[in-house]
Amino acid sequence: MRVGLYPGTFDPITLGHIDIIRRASALVDKLVIGVAINRDKGPLFSLEERVAMIEAECALLSEQTGTEIVAHPFENLLIDCARDVGAQIIVRGLRAVADFEYEFQMVGMNRALDDSIETVFLMAEARHQAIASKLVKEIARLNGDVSKFVTPRVHTALRERLG
Repeated sequence: MRVGLYPGTFDPITLGHIDIIRRASALVDKLVIGVAINRDKGPLFSLEERVAMIEAECALLSEQTGTEIVAHPFENLLIDCARDVGAQIIVRGLRAVADFEYEFQMVGMNRALDDSIETVFLMAEARHQAIASKLVKEIARLNGDVSKFVTPRVHTALRERLG
């Protein structure tokens, strides 16, 4: 069984994330969405809320693709999380050259820790390249319309959280 791990904070999950999840699900039999517990980032949504959003947004996608998609919170090293879930590949989404520079360093470190786990980069589709959770939250905080960047369910959650 090919298992992939797509890690992130997903605060909140965006259409860009969903695009990468959809495309990554074609590469593996099981896709684990690693939900990072990163207290330093001060997430808008709790871990439980982020996991619930991912599960809700990925349920239909899992049915459509035939790929098992599960959310898995983690707080340890990414490479240890990959081992914990039995992942042979780590999936990373790229939006721009700046993403690649950071990701290139991460791949080097992860390969030094465990060279049996490969990293696969998927470029975000052009219409999703500008989407970042950080920017979505900022726009929503300032009463901007984020409906082009998130699903209706996530849009509602943002409005409820931010008033």
